[in-house]
Amino acid sequence: MTGFARSSGEHQGLYWQWEIKSVNGKALDVRLRLPPGFEALELPVRAALAAAFKRGNLQVSLSVSGAVQRETVRLNQEILDRLVAAGEALRARIGGEPLRADVLLSIRGVVEVASVPEDEAQAERRHAAMLESFGEALTALGAARLEEGARLHAILTQQVARIAELGNSARASPARSADAIRTRLAEQVARLLETGAALDPDRLHQEAVLAATRADIQEELDRLDSHVEAAHQLLGAHEAIGRKFDFLAQEFNREANTLCSKASDRSLSLIGLDLKTVIDQMREQVQNIE
Repeated sequence: MTGFARSSGEHQGLYWQWEIKSVNGKALDVRLRLPPGFEALELPVRAALAAAFKRGNLQVSLSVSGAVQRETVRLNQEILDRLVAAGEALRARIGGEPLRADVLLSIRGVVEVASVPEDEAQAERRHAAMLESFGEALTALGAARLEEGARLHAILTQQVARIAELGNSARASPARSADAIRTRLAEQVARLLETGAALDPDRLHQEAVLAATRADIQEELDRLDSHVEAAHQLLGAHEAIGRKFDFLAQEFNREANTLCSKASDRSLSLIGLDLKTVIDQMREQVQNIE
């Protein structure tokens, strides 16, 4: 879910630039930074992000330069008339040179710089241009995330295949054979008899059966196969699978933990540890997918 995109645009002397940064996140979390006066863009920007992405922490910023409003020069006729009347009256009283226009115009308040605000249609056209530019950045970010997704797809496919391979190794392990189980139980019983403890044969038989049942990992291997099949289905889906795969990875981990706890042979324990290692690596990668 990582990526970066940038786009820029111009409309009637206003220049802007969009930047979008994306990092991993369990849900969609958008942090939007807009300059004052552009709050109207927030809702359509958030809606576009929600339509494009399902997961990720997104940081969106907009920088603007130039003038949104046009400026015009306006002569304050009232103040000018008062200044001229006062100046002429003073000149008639004490004499002096005629009033000069450049001096009058330099007096504060005679000339005013006023902003001509945009009408609603102008603002809508500007917003449409800015949102179109944002759409370009959104498309670029989506392409970057898809490129990353293709790499992650290959990695996850390999990891799921490795899990299936380890499951098959556990299923075919000689340690699961009836002869191997009987041998281990016979050795345990022999060690108990060496202690001189009095053991009830019937109770001993029951305990042996329970021990064999507890050590059976057939159910775990069957569920592991089912999870592998579900993982392949998710990897072939054309939709957001991050949350579903995250849950499936937890199920993988649960089966691996149970297999390790049930393993009564070193070879099965090693397979269980390898499973946990691959599953942990897969869980880390799953956090990167949408």
